[in-house]
Amino acid sequence: MPTNLIRRKIDERPNKVPKPRAPTPDRVAILQAGSVSVRLRLLQTRTADLIWNALPLHSIVETWGDSIHFDTPMKTGRERSAKLNVAIGDVCFWTEDERVVLAWGPTPISRPGEVRLMRPCNIWAVTIDDPHALSAVTPGEKAVLSKE
Repeated sequence: MPTNLIRRKIDERPNKVPKPRAPTPDRVAILQAGSVSVRLRLLQTRTADLIWNALPLHSIVETWGDSIHFDTPMKTGRERSAKLNVAIGDVCFWTEDERVVLAWGPTPISRPGEVRLMRPCNIWAVTIDDPHALSAVTPGEKAVLSKE
């Protein structure tokens, strides 16, 4: 019988609870879409890190229901925490089409009481300011995502 096997006590096992996504206080970005400006607090995710390192990003806004989205030159895979239904103020990255998506209300495919995206998206930031201000943005306006 081997003598080098030592059974660990339960309280000595490493903690494998995943870290919750939390805002990082030192990473704040600004989304300027048309004449509207919204501050974003980045989360601790791989997608947030990639976007933060690529800022500033420039694009053209498109709308879809109560949401805006725009192209980016970013490529990233879908994270395990990707969501199809999101909360108002979540800033998402649609990995299949390399787009930033920000919804402040229902999209054309939402059911009552939900904000449903077109596919599961990586949530990489949350809005600090009221995202409903983005309802004033019209398709074709310029979008700039930059560090604060």
